[in-house]
Amino acid sequence: MTKSELILKLAELNPHLYQSHAEKIVDTVFEEITSALSSGKRVELRGFGAFSVKERKARTGRNPRTGESVEVEAKAIPFFKIGKKMHERLNPENNNKESSAE
Repeated sequence: MTKSELILKLAELNPHLYQSHAEKIVDTVFEEITSALSSGKRVELRGFGAFSVKERKARTGRNPRTGESVEVEAKAIPFFKIGKKMHERLNPENNNKESSAE
């Protein structure tokens, strides 16, 4: 699903909202998540998952075209860990096996 599809779905499910309002809501949510991550905070959406930032160390990489060694700087990358409820919805067959084992 793309951002524009999400906005359309949100507007469709909430007929009292104009599409421009739905777009503002989605933009605000994404902006708040981005802002929190850039200030080093963790963002947890219960049942969905958690966003955090992981630090990657500087390393020596390889240019795939030339094979030449290249120094890659240390950097921060976003990381998403799926929530338990989301995992269960995506893997219903695993849940049936676990519950039948009890």
